[in-house]
Amino acid sequence: MVDSVYRTRSLGVAAEGLPDQYADGRAARVWHYYIGDKRARTDEYRTWILSLLHDHDCRTVLDVACGTGVDSEMLVEEGFSVVSVDASDKMLKYALKTRWNRRKEPAFDKWVIEEGNWLSLDQDISRPGMGFDAVICLGNSFAHLPDFKGDQSDQRLALRNIAGMVRPGGILIIDHRNYDYILNTGCAPQGKNIYYKVRTFLSRVVPSHLQMLTSPYVSTE
Repeated sequence: MVDSVYRTRSLGVAAEGLPDQYADGRAARVWHYYIGDKRARTDEYRTWILSLLHDHDCRTVLDVACGTGVDSEMLVEEGFSVVSVDASDKMLKYALKTRWNRRKEPAFDKWVIEEGNWLSLDQDISRPGMGFDAVICLGNSFAHLPDFKGDQSDQRLALRNIAGMVRPGGILIIDHRNYDYILNTGCAPQGKNIYYKVRTFLSRVVPSHLQMLTSPYVSTE
């Protein structure tokens, strides 16, 4: 039913600009298995993020890495005006399904979901007035942007575009692993590591590293 309203591209076509690691749709189809119960996941940080947004008088929020919409859905439920963006149309399809299923709720009927990427964010979405009160990039999503050029120019461009969406005095929240600690110690930082199935995997996460010419090339957990 969603496809009759929201048309996504055919299977395997990556989003233009930002390399789409989820283009074939396989990750999107099983994502709920990875993250577990949505409520259990968001309950781990709901109070913290809501307090932060309320303390800064935030009403409009741009989620630049919404994926299947887990965090955006939480914020819509809490009364924020949310615009959700992701480079993967396959991931967005599940966010759109949630919006469709809850469309009779006024807040969800106003939930805006757009396909876009960080390298051309200013072209992909419209910035309201001076910008959004808050921009969020959660779930260690920024680490999914590869440094193919080897000079981090794409990372710098993405950060400029993302920060450019924040109004003066607004806040930008980026959830990012402490990779320096991981590379230096070979272990994930102590404490909760909320990513996969929070009720099952809140314990120690052990990373592995692929090195190329004695330098770290790929780190996985």
